[in-house]
Amino acid sequence: MAKSSAGLLYRCAECGWRTTKWSGRCGECQAWGTVEETAIRGAARLPLGAGRLGGTAQPSSPALPIAEVDASAAGARPTGLDELDRVLGGGLVPGAVVLLAGEPGVGKSTLLLEAGALASEAGPVLYVTGEESAAQVKLRADRVGAIGKNLFLAAETELSAVLAHVAAVRPHLLIIDSVQTITADGVDGTPGGVTQIREVTAALMAVAKQQALSTVLVGHVTKDGSIAGPRALEHLVDVVLHFDGDRHAQLRMVRALKNRYGPTDEIGCFDLGEYGLIGLPDPSALFVSQQRDPVPGTCVTVTLEGRRPLLAEVQTLVAESVLDIPRRVTSGLDASRVGMVLAVLQRRANHKIGKQDVYAATVGGVRLTEPSVDLAIALALSSAIVNLSAPGGLVAIGEVGLAGEVRRVSGVQRRLAEAERMGFSRAIVPAGSGGLPRTERGDSQPALIDVKEVETIREAITLAFGG
Repeated sequence: MAKSSAGLLYRCAECGWRTTKWSGRCGECQAWGTVEETAIRGAARLPLGAGRLGGTAQPSSPALPIAEVDASAAGARPTGLDELDRVLGGGLVPGAVVLLAGEPGVGKSTLLLEAGALASEAGPVLYVTGEESAAQVKLRADRVGAIGKNLFLAAETELSAVLAHVAAVRPHLLIIDSVQTITADGVDGTPGGVTQIREVTAALMAVAKQQALSTVLVGHVTKDGSIAGPRALEHLVDVVLHFDGDRHAQLRMVRALKNRYGPTDEIGCFDLGEYGLIGLPDPSALFVSQQRDPVPGTCVTVTLEGRRPLLAEVQTLVAESVLDIPRRVTSGLDASRVGMVLAVLQRRANHKIGKQDVYAATVGGVRLTEPSVDLAIALALSSAIVNLSAPGGLVAIGEVGLAGEVRRVSGVQRRLAEAERMGFSRAIVPAGSGGLPRTERGDSQPALIDVKEVETIREAITLAFGG
């Protein structure tokens, strides 16, 4: 006999989508095998608003005119890591809940351990680990030098035990590593499931708001790089940070995907080494090779990561193919954009690329995805095809269109100022971008970089290689 559907509900473990019939694929996030059966507890659901209008809750504080509200209690407190504070907008706000997500092994625990040790100089900090033992965390802290006398460590996976530690330590900063490992008693679902994450996060947020306790939650990511768990988790918290970087490179970046107290277009750069994470206030040197003489197939560009200009070098190699279908290999670049630039060069600049293998990569493991890198890719490929090196001290900025035109991009002045500061003497930019304004270099200081404007990819190639 078929099982009765009374009292049963099917819920997606990834996004929380609900249905009354089982399905092999979620109707919301389209994930396979995530729809699970769950029981409906308690009485039947009441209509919207029923049982709420007659409540007896009283206001916690009287309403005040906005001019009389004291905002001093919401001031950000620095963590001690300048690059992290840059992304947060000055530091952690009391009562704010921050969600830090990233791939396994990228360095999330190391970053928060160092930040907790530095923040413990201003008051007690509680670090709760649910994935490791206290001894394992202590070994990492010894290795990276993250030891503070006010840094308290606890290994717990029960929400009630975590709240008991908070009541005993009374910290001003709480770090949970990670929220998927904490479970709440009396709540259905497995650890890391939709129901558990919602209940745990709601309880931690209530404590954070009541006690003005800054809280940082570590979150896992899925195979496609998105934050694991229900999307409602990102809407509940105040700040969402993403910590990423190539596992085989030293560079790590912190980006703000959501920030109620600061900007969302800032990034923080760190160098991951044997002794932990070191902030990089000037990371451009990591993305440019230290070649003394120009080499064919290379070109330097300036990319904007948020509001931060960074120099990056594009390297290409074009060789005769021994295969029926030539290879197109990219690393750190968007393969579709590289293919588009190849087609534009072949059609608009008369380059013969059909029977040749093409390899394109970036230096230092940085990933360049914005369209302003197109011109540098085109010049690097053209340089490799004709075996001519671009002159030293040249940077190229611009987007390449399918008609062969070079389009304008945003933030050209900031990019040129960064290139001039790093010692570059020539720049090729789209027509109409303008040179470096005086406000960027001072009224009395002459321009150190020669800016040339081009309209088409042919003009850029002629200007770079002399014909």
